Amino acid sequence: MRYRQLTTGTLALGVILLIDVLRVWLPGIITIFGQAASTPAELMGAFALGWFVLALGAPAVVRRIGARPVVVVAAVVLALARLALTAAPGGRTQLWLATAGLLAGLVWLIGVAADTDRPVPGLALGFAVNAALHAVWDTVDVVWWGTWVAWLFSSVVVLLFLLGTAQPVARAGDGGARAWLLAGPALLLAGMVALSPALARTGMSYLFAGNGVAGSPLFGLAPVPVAVAAFLFTASTRPPRGWGRVYGPVALLVGALLFALDRGDLLIPAVLLTAVGLGACLALTDDANRPNETAETEPTGPGSGTTSDVTSATAARRGYAVAIGMLVFALGAVGYYSAYDLGYPNAAVPVVVAGLIAVVAFTAQPVVQWLPGPFPPLRAAAAVTALALLAPVVADEVPVASNRDGPPERLTVVAYNIRMGFGLDGRLDLTGLTEVVERQRPDVVLLSEVDRAWLLNGGHDTLDVMADRLGMPYVFAPAADPVWGDAVLSRWPMDDARSLPLPAVGAPTGAQALGVTLDLSDGVRTAVVSTHLQPPPGQGPVVQARAVADFAIRYAAGRPLVVAGDMNTEPGDEAFEQFTAAGLVDALAAARPLATSPADDPREQIDHIFVSAGLTPSDPVAPRSTASDHLPVAVTVTLPPR
Repeated sequence: MRYRQLTTGTLALGVILLIDVLRVWLPGIITIFGQAASTPAELMGAFALGWFVLALGAPAVVRRIGARPVVVVAAVVLALARLALTAAPGGRTQLWLATAGLLAGLVWLIGVAADTDRPVPGLALGFAVNAALHAVWDTVDVVWWGTWVAWLFSSVVVLLFLLGTAQPVARAGDGGARAWLLAGPALLLAGMVALSPALARTGMSYLFAGNGVAGSPLFGLAPVPVAVAAFLFTASTRPPRGWGRVYGPVALLVGALLFALDRGDLLIPAVLLTAVGLGACLALTDDANRPNETAETEPTGPGSGTTSDVTSATAARRGYAVAIGMLVFALGAVGYYSAYDLGYPNAAVPVVVAGLIAVVAFTAQPVVQWLPGPFPPLRAAAAVTALALLAPVVADEVPVASNRDGPPERLTVVAYNIRMGFGLDGRLDLTGLTEVVERQRPDVVLLSEVDRAWLLNGGHDTLDVMADRLGMPYVFAPAADPVWGDAVLSRWPMDDARSLPLPAVGAPTGAQALGVTLDLSDGVRTAVVSTHLQPPPGQGPVVQARAVADFAIRYAAGRPLVVAGDMNTEPGDEAFEQFTAAGLVDALAAARPLATSPADDPREQIDHIFVSAGLTPSDPVAPRSTASDHLPVAVTVTLPPR
């Protein structure tokens, strides 16, 4: 007998809500609870892991009072927390709402596991639908919108989830622990690689440039429907027999290895292979060979606790399996992203997690009698794929730069450290970022701390969204990895993009210098270099500043030159003087002191714009805004007479 569609659909809706909460909670660790690069990474990691460790006590609670009361209470708390987060309150309120939602989601999942021996269809459907929606929303979830559309959508999902939870549950058999164990690791790889719309678009953007940089892509979200279809179809169909079963684990491991190589040109095959492999591995753990003949005919009521034909030990085993799996998710996420603060190699993390999934899946008992899932595989995959296909149509925009009539006399330049898109209150505030930039009416925008797919930051593509809203194409260069770095956006065509990795000199986070050439028409060309210096602990970025200045002078080759970004050095410091010693002019000097950090009480002058001697700067300003922890700096430069 097949599981009821209602049971699977409710599990999928709960997974969608839990992922939504995670996309708010994870960034809150480094923007509200602590501050990246200032609060010890160990402290933030302990805060993150603590809630997953606490959830390990939930199976004992389920065993004592029954699964049903735990599921109902936890579902209500999860639903209310998710709905409250739609108000995007920011600050500590947002952090604790998300924390309550996270803990409730973990407890709910553990309670559901006690009464569910075939979770793969619901988990796979939840992962796939959430990814499709994330793509359609242009990687900015409705939880951040604050509009009536967000409230309507959130309310409908929450209502359907609660209605499904209120229904009687089907009796379960004694399997499913292996599949539940993979819920957390699968969620990690799905969010980081396989079902990440932001990563897919970033991978496409590397195909539209060269020299290790990325540019505005055509149909950047096109790989998402392919990944969603491949994942959902392989997860919901019978796996091959014999050694054919190895294709899923192999594809997963190869995809994780390609991702771990940190190369932009390998991101698309990494996404697609990981999607295929992850779905196939989940299918291998689907206990479809253990039919429960009474599953459809003898449901249990809301107060019945664990089902009569499942021992409390079996229910607890599934509960502990999902709790341990989610702890693996937390360990993997913390271990991977803490490396950018602590400086240790992290490439092994996705490979190790993929290896764990592969081993658990391949060593599962082969299917003896395959039972169809609650939804026909082809129809389910086609329906979710159709949803994902909306993304390239409604969410993909391609700003086009075009020459105006004749070369301009002036260029307005804005440099902004955007803190991965998060404001001082911990809210994702791409609207605030674009508004403060637009008020300067810029011709060129240089961005630092650009995040394009980090799961830790919610899996957003901040660069592409800002470029669409500003109507300016971009060139992006990786610093820490292929999805975190610096960018230049311009109303004028850009070419000859080059990136120079900067010496680390003990700093854990990578740094680079990105050079682009603006084609201002009629043979007039101007060089622009964007950078974000990362000083070693307790020192100034002298070595990096010298490298950037040398690169910029060579790159400009006598043309007018603008160098800007978050330099992490103040006027008069040795690192600052590396630029003036190279013959560059401080374009903000007329407005000094012009403090730019922190944004709510600026005391440090660490964001700078330098120009070559032939350019005349005017109207320097650092407009006030709390959409980032830095203020943007802007200046108008007059080009040399022709």
